[in-house]
Amino acid sequence: TTEIYLFPYTTLFRSDVMRLTTKGRYAVTAMLDLALHGDQGPVSLADISARQEISLSYLEQLFRLRRHKLVTSIRGPGGGYRLTREADAVFIAEVVDAVSESLDTTRCGNKGDCQNGEKCLTHHLWSDLSDQIHQFLSDISLGDLMRKREIQVVASRQNRRHSDGDSQTINTERLTDQAPA
Repeated sequence: TTEIYLFPYTTLFRSDVMRLTTKGRYAVTAMLDLALHGDQGPVSLADISARQEISLSYLEQLFRLRRHKLVTSIRGPGGGYRLTREADAVFIAEVVDAVSESLDTTRCGNKGDCQNGEKCLTHHLWSDLSDQIHQFLSDISLGDLMRKREIQVVASRQNRRHSDGDSQTINTERLTDQAPA
């Protein structure tokens, strides 16, 4: 699994750290791209793929986000995807939850059986941290991210490259991460 360690310093204290896999990162990235470009009509996965350098087949699997009513699809020429709600009403935690991404920092998957079938000494600390992270992401909407200057700068650069035909899509089949179910 391709992983981003959100708290790398915890590796000094425990063997398992919270991680957000490629699936969660790409889902948030694709939804933000959709939010940024949705005012121009439905957004095709091919355009998201080109701008974000995520394989089209991987995006097609990720966009089962329809099941969670975060996006709607429009068929036919000029079709694509749209957010089902305003960007200010779609929160990052919803997107991560929709792709079944765990934000659990406990070693036991928050089951409470981390030490010989019982809670370890720091179980509640890690469980509370998981709750804090989920709450943090629950307080950030796609609209909040869209208004950030640094995101606008990156989006402008990606748009220029995409319109110049200069982007190359990453072949995510090479990633060790499994395609989303």
